[in-house]
Amino acid sequence: MATTDAERAATRRRRLLWAGLLAVAGLVLLAVGLTVADGTAAWFEVAVAIVLLLTSYGLQHVARRETLYRHDERP
Repeated sequence: MATTDAERAATRRRRLLWAGLLAVAGLVLLAVGLTVADGTAAWFEVAVAIVLLLTSYGLQHVARRETLYRHDERP
């Protein structure tokens, strides 16, 4: 199924928006886990923050890869 350039751009923007939101949430959790939280809660928050940051990086990578290496359907 052929997708238009507008749909591709919208998908890319949506993925980058989610990646940004996940990154902000991960950084907030990391800051709280390293400064305020205590004991097991701190380790849990840091672990969740790392997962969020890695997921954010993955989404950014997918969005950029599809933009750079997309297959043009033009002859």
